[in-house]
Amino acid sequence: MILAAIFRCLTWEATRKSVTGALKVTLMAYLIVFGSATFSQLLAFSGASRGLVNWAISFELAPIAMLMVMFAVLLLLGMFMEQISMMLLTVPIFFPLAMNLGYDPIWFGLIMLLALEISFTTPPFGLLLFVMKGGSPPGTTMRTIYTSAFPFIGCSLLLVALLVLFPEIALWLPGL
Repeated sequence: MILAAIFRCLTWEATRKSVTGALKVTLMAYLIVFGSATFSQLLAFSGASRGLVNWAISFELAPIAMLMVMFAVLLLLGMFMEQISMMLLTVPIFFPLAMNLGYDPIWFGLIMLLALEISFTTPPFGLLLFVMKGGSPPGTTMRTIYTSAFPFIGCSLLLVALLVLFPEIALWLPGL
């Protein structure tokens, strides 16, 4: 509001539009959280969450292998879905599974957020690929954009590998 006053744009109409826009974004965020909480509760009350966790544990994979499977599922979903939908589908299943496997919730959340971030750039339908296409010079092909995304994906995967090998990197600050 101070900046709007300095630039002489502070009017009732601008304030009304600003509040309306903020309200729309906030309501969308609350609807997403409400939908996720409802889905999670539905899975918990129906026993589906416990059943899915028991089913996943029945494979008797090492916890690190199960983490890699969850990571791969998120990368695969990222090729075709946007991140909010992926979170709504996977968090109610993956989070209880991770807690059952003994993972720290902060560390696991960070790994999953990195998986979602990497999935933004996974070909063929990663959202950031199309953002890059929109900001690139005319004549840039999607093939060029795909190949330019791979170094970023590689660096992010290296970060995930470091966090898996040395979880204290992610847990040092929250542990203070």
